[in-house]
Amino acid sequence: MAPQTWQIDTTHSSINFTVRHMVVAKVHGRFGQFSGELKLNGEDLTTGSVEVEMDAASIHTGVEARDNHLRSADFFDVANFPKLSFRSRRVEKAGQERYRVVGDLTIHGVTREVTLDTEFLGKVKDPFGAERVAFSASTSIERKDFGLTWNKAVETGGVLVGERVDISLDVQAVLAASQQQAA
Repeated sequence: MAPQTWQIDTTHSSINFTVRHMVVAKVHGRFGQFSGELKLNGEDLTTGSVEVEMDAASIHTGVEARDNHLRSADFFDVANFPKLSFRSRRVEKAGQERYRVVGDLTIHGVTREVTLDTEFLGKVKDPFGAERVAFSASTSIERKDFGLTWNKAVETGGVLVGERVDISLDVQAVLAASQQQAA
């Protein structure tokens, strides 16, 4: 059986992150523009793959000045590194409806292997006849591993921006229109 291509439905998906701010608080953000696809081969999700590309300039934390600083050379340097990407290498079964998606995450021109702890949420046919699948995933990275090292010390000890970044994804994907009839 040839793999089926599923396009990520960006209107029903999100890529979010959380990072510590001044040691005691958390700042939440997201990437507003991204695209991607999944290749799934029947019911065996361990044979699948995923590729996602995010527009670095679409970072949004709700504070324009902070977002502009994150776009600057101090952080993402979107002028030189406009895209972030993830490409899976393998998918491992981790329990009932749970998987480890291992792949290459590229941020700021640096690629590191990361593991997404993933839950398969199900497969449905929407009211318009399109087949959909849904997943939820999370991982944590150390931002310095990707060359994002800017920081400032705070008076009470610690630093302004935490090193660990927690990432969460909620993804819906739609079976490619050319494959809807065959499914």
